[in-house]
Amino acid sequence: MQIMITHGSMARTRVLQFSRWQLVALAAVLAVLLMLLSGAVYHFIFLKAAREGWPVVSQVVRLVVRDEFAQRDRYVRENLDAMAQKVGEIQAKVLKLEAMGDRVSGLAGVKPEEFRGFLGSPAPAASAPAATRAGQGGPFIPALLAAFAPAHLATEEQRSFGDMTGRLAALDVRADVTTDLFTLIESRLLEGRLAQLLVPSTQPVEGPVGSGFGFRIDPFSGRSALHTGLDFPADVGTPILAAAGGMVVAVDTHPEYGRLLELDHGNGLMTRYAHLSKTLVKAGDLVKRGQPVAQVGNSGRSTGPHLHFEVLVNGVPQNPARFLAGRGGAPGRSLAAAPGR
Repeated sequence: MQIMITHGSMARTRVLQFSRWQLVALAAVLAVLLMLLSGAVYHFIFLKAAREGWPVVSQVVRLVVRDEFAQRDRYVRENLDAMAQKVGEIQAKVLKLEAMGDRVSGLAGVKPEEFRGFLGSPAPAASAPAATRAGQGGPFIPALLAAFAPAHLATEEQRSFGDMTGRLAALDVRADVTTDLFTLIESRLLEGRLAQLLVPSTQPVEGPVGSGFGFRIDPFSGRSALHTGLDFPADVGTPILAAAGGMVVAVDTHPEYGRLLELDHGNGLMTRYAHLSKTLVKAGDLVKRGQPVAQVGNSGRSTGPHLHFEVLVNGVPQNPARFLAGRGGAPGRSLAAAPGR
């Protein structure tokens, strides 16, 4: 491509030659310059005119952005309605959870009234000064749209957003309190379950009771004496199960009890298994309810193979039948006394 430049009929003519790539580069430079120029005009003329309300330019800009603002208004309203419906559904679920928490808390011995005082409490303010921790946010609204947004519409949107934010904040607080309530209920229920596991309510040997707790005629001396446990007649080698979970504190041999095993269940509660032929655990072991811990024998002061089972609270013998009576009534198990040994 050639461009001829001349200043008159007698002047020398200049010829400029451009290749194809030079023309492309020149067109690109011109396009960039036009974009920069339009951006400068927009920001320094139209935007300033919109903010300061210039007579002619502001009316032109208002016509341009009116349709865009109407579409944005419609979109915001539709989204606000959808959000309001969703917040209502969440609020209904939270109310159901609170009602359920009130019912379940009674079973766990928790008073929900202790938590209701926290519902709706404001969140703690930030400790740092406002100047250093000032929060910023909110919906993005272009400057032109904000400049020409009707005052009543902006007020309605602010009110809607503010109401929605308040409801969401209240729901968040109530959900947190309900979660804490259920956590406490779960903890109390687990405490009760753990306490049940540590109470000797499982019969250590299958079968009826030979001699019960209380005074009886001693089989060796023939005189009345206190029998401090329950006797379970069984064959030598019959498995003996832990009446409750606990820790083995003693595996010993006693002149009267014979081979002896003691379990500590906490809170001063212990069980004793006597006249054993063999122990399956050692001191310091942790055992679970129903775990085999020993075998029936005839060691010590005994007239025949049986298990002598005792329950002690702070070292004082208790009637084991009172504990075993709450074991759930397993079929085939009876605490009725049979002829003693």
